[in-house]
Amino acid sequence: MHIRKRCAVTGGAGFLGSHLCERLLKDGHDVLCVDNFYTGSKRNIVHLLSNPYFEIFRHDITYPLYVEVEEIYNLACPASPIHYQTDPVQTTKVNVHGSINMLGLAKRVKAKIMQASTSEVYGDPKVHPQKESYWGHVNPVGPRSCYDEGKRCAETLFFDYHRQHGLRIKVARIFNTYGPRMHPNDGRVVSNFIVQALKGDPLTIYGQGNQTRSFCYVDDLIEGFVRLMASPEGFTGPVNLGNPGEFTIMELATKVREMTGSRSELVFKPLPQDDPVMRQPDISLAREVLGWEPRVPLDQGLRKTVDYFDDLLRSGSDPD
Repeated sequence: MHIRKRCAVTGGAGFLGSHLCERLLKDGHDVLCVDNFYTGSKRNIVHLLSNPYFEIFRHDITYPLYVEVEEIYNLACPASPIHYQTDPVQTTKVNVHGSINMLGLAKRVKAKIMQASTSEVYGDPKVHPQKESYWGHVNPVGPRSCYDEGKRCAETLFFDYHRQHGLRIKVARIFNTYGPRMHPNDGRVVSNFIVQALKGDPLTIYGQGNQTRSFCYVDDLIEGFVRLMASPEGFTGPVNLGNPGEFTIMELATKVREMTGSRSELVFKPLPQDDPVMRQPDISLAREVLGWEPRVPLDQGLRKTVDYFDDLLRSGSDPD
């Protein structure tokens, strides 16, 4: 028998949040989308508005939230360097004050709560691939610290609420994810390359393009979220969710150019400070406990993402 749960998704109008709202509705739940629309977009969720089990609440989670829910997915936070470095103090506040407020809500209503953490807690790793047991190599005073250390502090808060108050927590460490509804000008490598290639602009490569990333298609990641939330009570994580397939930035640029039929030239710029040289998840724990691993190959996911941005540009929703 299906049990309809009341679920809150903070950051629900964002890239990942909108896909999660869609999935939870499809699974037959009530969904409250909480977003202040700093980086989220109504365009991502407009198709859900007619669903009687979906509602939007414009709210900034750095202020307390008073609602009745059974599950909370805490995704609220700008996730690309361009956005989180625009207002770094607010980024830290979202991660710290925001987590405290959402944990406080979970404590009040006895809800289960999942934190969308990040592979950035590993910093520029000295261990490859990265396992959950690795404590990381993070600059606490650099331009990325508001996000990296903010997310690390959020994890600390989640585990302290768990130990101190018996809160039911789940912590997911998300590795590079891509797909439709990415913000067109968020500065992330997949959206950057695709938009540049479709417009015939030069593809911007930082460093020599030999740094590696692992790209997980959004549908695979959302499946991981749902499985994590439904995992056994004693399993808190943190658990890596990402695609262990590793590609260099140069390989990605070549794929995007081929897929778009673009003749864009490649332009090389200096590597940003503290930009990780290697990024690849060890997903043994996710395979073992959640029975989860990515299914969508990079070529297939890229095709869907290219089609999305192509439609976006043709419709006149110019990312500039």
